[in-house]
Amino acid sequence: MEPSSSPPVITEPAADGSGEPLAHRRLVFGIVAIALLMASIDQTIVATALNAIRSDLRAELTWSGWTITVYALGQIIVMPLAGRLGDQFGRKKIFLGAAALFTVASLCCSLADNIYLLVVFRALQAIGGGAFMPTATGIVAEQFGRDRDRAIGMFTSIFPIGGIIGPIIGGIIVTYWSWREIFVVNIPIGLLLIVLGLRFIPSSPPKAASRIDGTGAALLALTMLFGMYGISSLGSAGAEPTDPLFIVAMVLALTLGFLFVRHANRHAAPFIPVSLLRGRGFGAMNTINFLFGAAMLGFGALVPLYAESRYGIQPLQAGTLLTARAVGMICVAGLAVFALRRTGYRAPMIGGFVLVAAGMTLMSVAPRGLTPYAWLAMAAGITGIGMGLSIPASNNASLQLAPEQISAIAGLRGMFRQSGGIVAVSITTAILNHATDAGAAQAHSFVVFAAILLLMIPFTFLVPDHRGHW
Repeated sequence: MEPSSSPPVITEPAADGSGEPLAHRRLVFGIVAIALLMASIDQTIVATALNAIRSDLRAELTWSGWTITVYALGQIIVMPLAGRLGDQFGRKKIFLGAAALFTVASLCCSLADNIYLLVVFRALQAIGGGAFMPTATGIVAEQFGRDRDRAIGMFTSIFPIGGIIGPIIGGIIVTYWSWREIFVVNIPIGLLLIVLGLRFIPSSPPKAASRIDGTGAALLALTMLFGMYGISSLGSAGAEPTDPLFIVAMVLALTLGFLFVRHANRHAAPFIPVSLLRGRGFGAMNTINFLFGAAMLGFGALVPLYAESRYGIQPLQAGTLLTARAVGMICVAGLAVFALRRTGYRAPMIGGFVLVAAGMTLMSVAPRGLTPYAWLAMAAGITGIGMGLSIPASNNASLQLAPEQISAIAGLRGMFRQSGGIVAVSITTAILNHATDAGAAQAHSFVVFAAILLLMIPFTFLVPDHRGHW
């Protein structure tokens, strides 16, 4: 379809997105998909380069792990905030601002000369990356109307593509150049995204919205920051749970967390609405998303490190294990999306969780009749199939509970998943820093991740199992 000579003007659909799909929806979907692809590539590239960053900047593993942790932490805070800001000021403005910030922060990351600056620039990058998903979800929901469940479900296929491209590019760059170039690749992609977004993404009319709850956002950010810093401090050489630094950080985290919950209960328009935390079906889905993030995001971030430390696999090959997982996701995700209206949400979530747990368990044990790389690739592929089956269902399961708040729910979903991923990465890297055999210790962590996934199954019965059209 040829684009028109001027940016299309949106005719506002129904508030719940139940109207007719709009004419330029596929073009707009392609543009926002570039943003999600860029964010996906960045996550997998950094996971591949973790050892190189640690070596070049002479950083401890815990601080190197913060290049992943702080990115997730920034997204946690920004995701729900971006959804609100997109509704209030227009999703196109927030989306393009996020793209510009992500691109500039990527350039700064490539120039960092110590691990502390790199962590700071990754935090700025996270602000841009964290705004992509909720604004993209809102933009696509407006464009696709009643078909938005399938369009949003197709986001599942975008992240695996980044999972395929990222490790390969990252492995090649780390092998033949340096880790700095892994951030440089974002710059041309970001510039292209900005140009296309300015030209083709339609402007949605701003909506009346309550004042942003800055106090709630600050309390949540500080709670997570002190909590993750406390956990990460255990990874320092000689650190113990009795260290004053750990105790002070955790006491502050618990105190601020209590204040955040009290504030949310008392505020007229809290940063995270209480109804979306514990309302009908939301409590169960938030628990699922947190555990999902701990098991799947934490697992994915550490797979290349595991392959290198336990089996001595080179970075390029280790990175392609994430590619094997992504291929498994792509093979299943598209079919799972179009089957959702027949299967409902519960069955694919349960089946997917069981498959991912099986793949993680296989990865933790010694290879049987295969080379280490082939064994790990097979296990990673099985986890990918399970993720491709479960993610479309879990993405949509909470959206239909309150379709009029789709951007806020998408941000909240991402927040809980990233929170789980942060906890998993921080605790695992802290354990590995003290372990005499890091590879074996990480194998045990995969068994724990598998158990977490199986514990998620009972929660799926607390979520309404929706079938048919929204």
